[in-house]
Amino acid sequence: MAGGHAADRLGWAFASGYQAALRALLPTLPEDGMAAFCVTEAEGNTPRAIRSSLRREGAGFVLDGSKRWTTLGPSGGLFLVAARDEAACGERVALRIARVSSTAPGVRVEMMPPTRFVPEVPHAQLHFNGVQVAPEDLLPGDGYDLYVKRFRTVEDLHVNAAMLAYLVREAGRLAWPRDLIERTIAVLVAERGLALDDPTHPAVHIALAGALALARTLVTEAEQNWARNADDPAFARWQRDRELLGVAGKARATRTERAWERLRG
Repeated sequence: MAGGHAADRLGWAFASGYQAALRALLPTLPEDGMAAFCVTEAEGNTPRAIRSSLRREGAGFVLDGSKRWTTLGPSGGLFLVAARDEAACGERVALRIARVSSTAPGVRVEMMPPTRFVPEVPHAQLHFNGVQVAPEDLLPGDGYDLYVKRFRTVEDLHVNAAMLAYLVREAGRLAWPRDLIERTIAVLVAERGLALDDPTHPAVHIALAGALALARTLVTEAEQNWARNADDPAFARWQRDRELLGVAGKARATRTERAWERLRG
């Protein structure tokens, strides 16, 4: 919320929410510097789609593979890389998360062209060739269940909160109606409460779906007020960047439907 309110555009609000989400998931991450979660590969981000591998070598591990789409990859000082644990894989793919410095030998960062929305937020393809990983740099437990799946919920909460806080900033700057600000803050308080709960619980997913629906209504009202200042450069950036709000919509709908199924069961 603080990062979103300090931002002057949606891209920086998103970036602050993304960084806050990583630290909510992993409180031991360094407070300074950037981090990036590296999951998606050429075939997707499900366990079977991930081909990056960790193999044992001596007292440690060796990481090989590539990541197709890493948000803030070019800026990342620390990469959190999802990879197959070759020694543990059987009928079910076993994933681990490795902490890797962006400057480690064998790491290559390939810049991607700017996206048509939030172009300030960079993305990269990452390549890992024989990267040495110490045992203490592997996060404990199952990489998919404990980190990848949880992060989807944690990221939605933090990024949406940052976006709404950014709108509160614009509402104050442009003197939008007070009741719009009040209702936006009410959703922010609800999201803060959800962020303190278990991100795997179906009730959290259902409540989050409701909060995101309310946020969409608030965005519509904000745009109606913003249109009265159509020459405002911030409004032009918002119109360019608002496509970000629809990213991963199908995945959210699937998550909500599964949450209802779990509660009915």
